[in-house]
Amino acid sequence: MTPTAPASLPLGPAPAEAGLPRSEYEQLARRVKLLSWLSLGWMTIEGAVAITAGILAGSIALIGFGIDSAIEGLASVIIIWRFTGARVFSQAAETRAQKLVAIQFFLLAPYVGVESIRALVGGEHPDVSYIGIGLSIGSIVFMPMLGIAKQRLADQLGSAATKGEGRQNMLCAYLAGALLVGLLGNALLGAWWLDPVVGLLIAGVAVREGFESWHGEGCCVESPLPAFEGEAQESACKDRCCD
Repeated sequence: MTPTAPASLPLGPAPAEAGLPRSEYEQLARRVKLLSWLSLGWMTIEGAVAITAGILAGSIALIGFGIDSAIEGLASVIIIWRFTGARVFSQAAETRAQKLVAIQFFLLAPYVGVESIRALVGGEHPDVSYIGIGLSIGSIVFMPMLGIAKQRLADQLGSAATKGEGRQNMLCAYLAGALLVGLLGNALLGAWWLDPVVGLLIAGVAVREGFESWHGEGCCVESPLPAFEGEAQESACKDRCCD
């Protein structure tokens, strides 16, 4: 008897069960909202401190990091909106939130990219910012915890919007690490050019993450929402996002 070939494994995260109980979905949604509120609080403080410190030090990387924090805070507001009231069980709200979160990435790139190039061409030397150094260390520690938790919940909820916000938190941690390298390089070695180079890195990564989020990173996660509303489930791999 010829053995049957094993079925190909699905790409991406394991899909949520189509029969996810309504009460369990609501509980997971409340957890997402709580994490988004924590993100919003942190991003508000982080953004204000980073922008102020960046202006005082003349650091485009710090200013860009602060603007990124403000944009990520707006993404948190979108997720809070997404999981409030009747929208908790709305696939239309999920799709709208996914696109809105993706747009946040594109708001950051133009400003930071242009200002970074201007700083490099003009040879502008930022001052040392110990406040910025401390802030970047805090983000390196705190942001991955939020990002990982959100992405795990996103897999359970089948929410690409939540997945996108979690990716923004992880991006914040990566950029905080790059920012720390630039600030320490300037403080210890006088490598002023690291600051605008990090700014360009922030802009480039934001564009890439924006495209991935727009096309649905995590789109291979089956949403359980149609089970509640009787909607037709869209293809999990539309736009070839799972390729």
